[in-house]
Amino acid sequence: MLWTILEITGTIAFAAAGALVGIKKRLDIFGVAMLAVTTAVGGGIIRDTLLGNAPPLAFRNPTFILLSLAVAIVVSFYVIPVARRKTMLTICDAVGLGAFTVTGAGLALPYDNPLLVIVLGVTTGIGGGVLRDVFIREIPLVFHKEIYAVASAIGALAFYGLQMVMPDGQALYPAFFITVAIRLVSVRYDINLPQVRGGDSFSNRNPGKLNLVYIRKSSLQNHRKKL
Repeated sequence: MLWTILEITGTIAFAAAGALVGIKKRLDIFGVAMLAVTTAVGGGIIRDTLLGNAPPLAFRNPTFILLSLAVAIVVSFYVIPVARRKTMLTICDAVGLGAFTVTGAGLALPYDNPLLVIVLGVTTGIGGGVLRDVFIREIPLVFHKEIYAVASAIGALAFYGLQMVMPDGQALYPAFFITVAIRLVSVRYDINLPQVRGGDSFSNRNPGKLNLVYIRKSSLQNHRKKL
């Protein structure tokens, strides 16, 4: 029962987050719906593929896809003030991340492998968001901004450790709140992982070299024309 509640919670939260991104990008209703569904079930599809569960649960039980579509429709036609959209997106994203992290990690418990627990937890938690960002032609958030995948990994690891000392199923609660709290705190205080330095200088060198080559070729062509 608790597992189902978390899956439904995560689906609603991620579908709303995906729909809000689609509205922000001024997509039509189809585009908004597709981003909602992708964000909500994308991570689970990747997880099931890794586990060899074919076809993925999202296709065997279309409840979650239908729920995502319903959420997309509600969000699309419910007038949300622009000032509140970013806050809602952040909260929905954090709740979805926490819910899907623990459900994904839970499916790896029978294998008794902490690495697999983390991988499946993170994959389920961030997979849909990564696909969403790729669809709208943006660098996925997890690769360049804020504590996102790290929050999921910490939550999955906390779930693995807590389930050893807590009654069956009770570890879901603290692991969920740990993941959500880390994500929200990182956004609130603008906490990011350190970026690799030197990227700007690297990107600025090549254009200079290309321009220099182009100038030399142009000069050579003009010289030949004069001859």
